[in-house]
Amino acid sequence: MLAKGMRSMGPRHRHDPLKNLVGFCVGEVNYAVPILCVKEISNPLEVVSLPYAPPAVCGVSDYRGDVVPVIDMRQRFKLERQASTRRTKWVILELEGRLVALVVDRVSEVFGTGGSEVRASPALGGGEDVRGIAGVTNYNGELVFVLDTNKLRDLTESVSLPHSLPSTMARASLLAPKMPT
Repeated sequence: MLAKGMRSMGPRHRHDPLKNLVGFCVGEVNYAVPILCVKEISNPLEVVSLPYAPPAVCGVSDYRGDVVPVIDMRQRFKLERQASTRRTKWVILELEGRLVALVVDRVSEVFGTGGSEVRASPALGGGEDVRGIAGVTNYNGELVFVLDTNKLRDLTESVSLPHSLPSTMARASLLAPKMPT
């Protein structure tokens, strides 16, 4: 039996199975990711920059004891940098057992495709493999680009770190000067 406030690590149960996407905006464009990948929506946390990280990966953050790569979606889509506002959010994704945070301008809502399939995105020339768009759908009369979460996972592969931060004792021993033996 779980303690009050704890939840099972089993499959997530959604209230409305027709709502299968989490929408957000980057600039003036609407995007979405599958709700089954979304662990949480959170306010931005402190980010530590990493040398040699891909340009869109602004660093890593300590998210509840896990070291999480943070992808700045404005940078990913080559938009001008913008200061965080109270609407800036992180969409925390769980991708094959790894957590990744997406920095977005604002989260819109959870919605569904209305029973229609997500259509293939149009060919737009070079960079298709980098763009990371899985398809396109409509919601409230607007186009929404559904992101390919595999591309996001691949983008952060080079900054993979152990899943959890070492304990304070272990961190201290890693940083302590080595004594000659």
